[in-house]
Amino acid sequence: MRCPSCGQTESKVVDSRPSEDGSTIRRRRECLDCGRRFTTYERLGENPLIVLKTDGTSEVYDREKIIRGVYIACAKRHISPEQINGLVDSMESELRNANVSEIKSKDLGDMVLKRLKDLDDVAYIRFASVYKDFKTVEEFASALKGL
Repeated sequence: MRCPSCGQTESKVVDSRPSEDGSTIRRRRECLDCGRRFTTYERLGENPLIVLKTDGTSEVYDREKIIRGVYIACAKRHISPEQINGLVDSMESELRNANVSEIKSKDLGDMVLKRLKDLDDVAYIRFASVYKDFKTVEEFASALKGL
């Protein structure tokens, strides 16, 4: 770790403490060259989940993008933000437990649909209508019959 005062890379750890939620470790360090003390934070580096899109491109998984889509589907429904966050948390937990590094956007959408179907029928249909890109009334009616 580089000293913010002199730039020296050699320092010693004086004190270490985990954060309240246990996700980071706060370390007090002392520069071995100038003696100045400074604080660093250490956090577990996670491998990003890559989403493989239908057009062949890929992008890093974005939790906020999923949450936005679910919020839109759940608009004016009696679904709390905690329920939506819980839905996304359960998806992410399933992905972590499966130890996958890449997922197709179709599979990710199917995971959302499965959870929305259990949560609220109207939100499920709203999300499905955009996600599955219904072109005809028959496709929409077929999705309704699936409920």
